[in-house]
Amino acid sequence: MQLLEVPPKSGYVWLRQGIWLFRKNPLAIMTLLFAYLFGMLVISIVPVVGGLVSLVLVPGLSVGFMAACRDIIKNKQVLPQVLLDGFRGHGKEIARRLLILGGYYMLATVIAYLVSSLFDGSALLNKLLFDGSVNRDEVMNGTAGMAAVLAFALAYIPVAMLFWFAPILVAWHDIPPVKAIFFSWTACVRNFRAFVVYGLCVMLLAMATAMILMVVMAVLGIFQYVMLVIWPLSLLFAAIMYCTFYASYRGCFGVQEIGAIDPNVSPPEA
Repeated sequence: MQLLEVPPKSGYVWLRQGIWLFRKNPLAIMTLLFAYLFGMLVISIVPVVGGLVSLVLVPGLSVGFMAACRDIIKNKQVLPQVLLDGFRGHGKEIARRLLILGGYYMLATVIAYLVSSLFDGSALLNKLLFDGSVNRDEVMNGTAGMAAVLAFALAYIPVAMLFWFAPILVAWHDIPPVKAIFFSWTACVRNFRAFVVYGLCVMLLAMATAMILMVVMAVLGIFQYVMLVIWPLSLLFAAIMYCTFYASYRGCFGVQEIGAIDPNVSPPEA
């Protein structure tokens, strides 16, 4: 493993590679996403404890998505149980470390929610703890709700930087949780310009896709059904994002020994 400093255009390359990865085996990625969402929904049903436990499991389960991406590139069969690869595929010590990392992630995320509570009287935080899920239409009702969501989004950015690579570093590189968090932060800071380009490309793609969809449905006279299409489209977009996470890991840590990849989508340059 070698931490690299990549050029800003790498952010665009990560998105292209993620789309290519998804297209290589969309059924496997979507199956994992549905299994993940269903599992999280079941856990989150339990008030207070459910929402927090689901956060603790996020880093470990994210390793499963990365393992699936690695196997897809190697043309291996991807089964749903790969989602538990982080907890079952690397020994009890790694599983324990991922749970510890999950505890840190839970605390950091709750802090981000506490920041949002300054604007909405803890409404967003209460939705997480007591309802087990966050309904966008409810929490964004009014100026206070929108301000709270924006505050959470901004507060979550450093959380994302701390934990972007940490699960993979713990599971695949045998790095202790605290050091993995530090290396993840360092990698994101060192390649901040690439991540800015990545974020802008993701937002532009999402906005352009949504706008085109709404215009087409308006022309066809079925705009009232747009939300019925937006929801599955958002799931598709989320699946692609998980693939881009793996692409960014390959780029920032110089991982090239994982098998053949599309020659038309070159790895980021160092």
